[in-house]
Amino acid sequence: MNGTREATTGPELQRVLGSRQVRMIGLGGAIGTGLFLGSGLALSMAGPSVIIAYAAGAVLALALAYALAEMTVVHPRAGGFGAVAHTYLGPWAGFVQRWMYWVAQVVNIGSEVTAAGMYVRFWWPQLPLWVPVVFFSVAMLLVNAASVRFFGEFEYWFAMIKIVTISVFVLLGIAFITVGLPGSDPVGLAAWTGDGGFAPGGITGLWLAMTVVTFGYMGTEAVALTAAESRDPARDIPRAARGMVLRLALFYVLAMAIVVSIVPLAGRDEGGVGGSPFVQLFVTAGIPGAVAVMNFVVLTAALSAMNTNLYVSARMVHSLAKDGYAPRRLTALNAKGAPVNALLFSAAGLTLATVLAVVAPDTAFALLVGIATFGALVTWLLIFATQWAFRRTRQARGLEPSPIRLPGTPVTTALAMLAVVAVLVTMAFTEQFAPALYFGIPFLVLLLAAYGVLHRRRAARANPAVHRTTLELSTMREISDS
Repeated sequence: MNGTREATTGPELQRVLGSRQVRMIGLGGAIGTGLFLGSGLALSMAGPSVIIAYAAGAVLALALAYALAEMTVVHPRAGGFGAVAHTYLGPWAGFVQRWMYWVAQVVNIGSEVTAAGMYVRFWWPQLPLWVPVVFFSVAMLLVNAASVRFFGEFEYWFAMIKIVTISVFVLLGIAFITVGLPGSDPVGLAAWTGDGGFAPGGITGLWLAMTVVTFGYMGTEAVALTAAESRDPARDIPRAARGMVLRLALFYVLAMAIVVSIVPLAGRDEGGVGGSPFVQLFVTAGIPGAVAVMNFVVLTAALSAMNTNLYVSARMVHSLAKDGYAPRRLTALNAKGAPVNALLFSAAGLTLATVLAVVAPDTAFALLVGIATFGALVTWLLIFATQWAFRRTRQARGLEPSPIRLPGTPVTTALAMLAVVAVLVTMAFTEQFAPALYFGIPFLVLLLAAYGVLHRRRAARANPAVHRTTLELSTMREISDS
């Protein structure tokens, strides 16, 4: 089985990432500042029943992880799920998915680096916001332009800070609930049924919270983009994908259970680091300088997510260039094996997103955030659609099945797709996420139109029959050789 075959020839990424680095890159992309600061929004919608929402989100993310692992172990290529969509759904799907995902990640990078700048101003409030934003942008670009091994090690330790913080929070929270902390009696689980009951918003509130919760698991798909640089993708990617989702589920569900229990003491979301339930618990536990410590943690969380998103955005546009849907020069690698031109191209988008985040947070930037959130869900939808086509195509051709398979396909795949579509529709009924549909759908139409124009131009430069036959033979060869 040769799963490393690319659709086109060109410079190859280096397979130097170890198993622990692949695992942490996935966690680094999925755990951002939302868990530390943004849990109040989902809690306000669903009340204590938000725990059920996070558990349901974990099931959906686990299905996604298995779908990704099933395909990636056979096709560990640059571009991850976007390149596989190109093969099994058609070039249009590979084009739309990769560009949509690239834009979503670039926007996320801009928001994360802007947040990082704001956290620095906690210590130096007079510092102009653009100073830390520019500093962190340059720093993360340098990390990504260094060797892939260095990037993996850097991200490993940055993500470790978040994991240690969450682990300490969970342990302190369990102690606070069961036996109490010095100077404080145990709080128990009374908050789960008080103040409106377990589900004060009913089923409606619980389902609306899913629009927030689903985004908490976004980034799960990033691990598939490390396949082309993993030492042993057949072993590392499935293990990392499954382990990452289980860890995310454990962190999110346990952390939210503790947040629900201490919210009466922490108060409703006050905004900023000081209002975080993490800070309130650390203060109660007597940790010196709890606010400053937590500010450092959320700063590293933002930088870690930014670092990983910059990595995956560069690999995605590098893959597009290899398939001929972006300028060929974006396939170039530097002496250390990093796609430097693709990285700089993503930095150009980062610059635009950052400027808009600073000067127009409530107007122009809302458009980009809408595209990003919509793009993330469309990416999940196309991943499940690709996995369905992948399974059917291999069965029809009598090819050996993948060693890792999503249980219950096609039923599981269909249910997961319905869940993603339901979340997309529900977004129209939430004030926070309605712009995702208003701006995301026109952008999707724009991408489809751009593909149509590009495809016609490419076909016009060659005999249409020869062009079509070449594409069909290329796709058949990729599937058979895997």
